[in-house]
Amino acid sequence: MYQLLKFFLFRLNPEKAHHVTFSLIRTPGFSSLAKLFFHKSHPSLKKTVFGLEFENPVGLAAGLDKDAIAYEQLGDLGFGFVEIGTVTPKAQPGNDKPRLFRLVKDEALINRMGFNNKGVKEAASRLKQRTNKKLIIGGNIGKNKVTPNEKAVDDYIICFNELYEVVDYFVVNVSSPNTPNLRDLQEKEPLMNLLNTLQELNKQKPKQKPILLKIAPDLTNTQLDDIIDIVKQTKIAGVIATNTTISRAGLSYTEAEINAIGMGGLSGKPLTKRSVEVVRYLKQKSGNAFPVIGVGGIHTAKDALNMMEAGADLVQLYTGFIYEGPKLIRDINKKLIEL
Repeated sequence: MYQLLKFFLFRLNPEKAHHVTFSLIRTPGFSSLAKLFFHKSHPSLKKTVFGLEFENPVGLAAGLDKDAIAYEQLGDLGFGFVEIGTVTPKAQPGNDKPRLFRLVKDEALINRMGFNNKGVKEAASRLKQRTNKKLIIGGNIGKNKVTPNEKAVDDYIICFNELYEVVDYFVVNVSSPNTPNLRDLQEKEPLMNLLNTLQELNKQKPKQKPILLKIAPDLTNTQLDDIIDIVKQTKIAGVIATNTTISRAGLSYTEAEINAIGMGGLSGKPLTKRSVEVVRYLKQKSGNAFPVIGVGGIHTAKDALNMMEAGADLVQLYTGFIYEGPKLIRDINKKLIEL
């Protein structure tokens, strides 16, 4: 069914296809059909990670439902958790179009969206209407493009406070390559400051929410060692590995074709090997000291199992979901039930 829909969607501009898809999944009756065909429920799929019980370990990564428009319908497709965002304090249009590109031969995407969203308050207002309490919701937070790095902490504080009542966990995004200088916040000193500030704010709340850090796949082992040290020192709940990459290695397209697309983060199958490497490194080098959510290049049930064998406590889909459709969620959960 999805492959037929994909045939038509892939003839549209990628961003247009995204909006058409969201219109389709929000039509009356969609949720009932989705649950019938794709939703897999089984006691063995339940998993408790950083104090939260997940109906299954397969989640949707941030970036698809930036403004919390269709999180419950996406949950009806079988996801055990949905991460909304990245949201910023103020609405912003993102980068100029075109800014989303398919690399079909490599089952990949390049995006330079630039945190386009309608602002954290609008997302929070939609999340207040949540009816499915079993579906875990994550809030991925970032800074506005115009906010200088020395004031970035203020943006993250605003987003944390606005979403605190309506999400189950937070993700600090300092690893997108599409906001100028954002990745500089991954350096040890500014990152320690940001995470410690959010942790102090978290402690003042009636109930502490898990805070995770999303990291880039382009970090060196030395930088990953710093990440391990930072997580242990700040006592945040865990890490999401990985975001998109700025690398263009191993693609099936000519250098001229890739250069014509321009800047942006690469996701999809070319990231499979590296994302697994990062997850395994974090888990082994830290002595399994904290949970890790594995994301990047998961296009098959086997990819998901490989990620979990590397140590991932949960997995997330994005590009694989776009190329394979909701059957991928069902296949992963079905394989986990069999095992």
